[in-house]
Amino acid sequence: MVKVIMGLKGSGKTKQLIDLVHAAVNQENGEVVCIEKGQKLTYDIPHAVRLIEASNYGFDSYDFLKGFISGLHAENYDITHIFIDSLLKIIDQQIDSRAEDFVEWCESFSERENIKFTITISADASLATEGIRKYF
Repeated sequence: MVKVIMGLKGSGKTKQLIDLVHAAVNQENGEVVCIEKGQKLTYDIPHAVRLIEASNYGFDSYDFLKGFISGLHAENYDITHIFIDSLLKIIDQQIDSRAEDFVEWCESFSERENIKFTITISADASLATEGIRKYF
């Protein structure tokens, strides 16, 4: 399962993400991971969540992020939910077909490995491709 939350800065994406992280910790029987750029979520999410600060790892492409997620799962099969806050800021990209391909890869990975993904994208939702829009 993949859920995309998309909107401009100040539209409530991060608040919604924080609420979903809390719900995942309380309702799911596995490990929860949150990938963000910067440390704005440090005090807002439960300490049980594995918070990963993307700047520490030099994310520079969607392929790198796919490999990173695959490595997280290979190291810990108990992960049930991965939250990615501000995808375009982590990868330093614009909304385009590569973002759509990444979201579709997440869907495939989710089905294969039984992991949920929630992804926020800071951009006008009207710019979303049809492939991304189906995950709203």
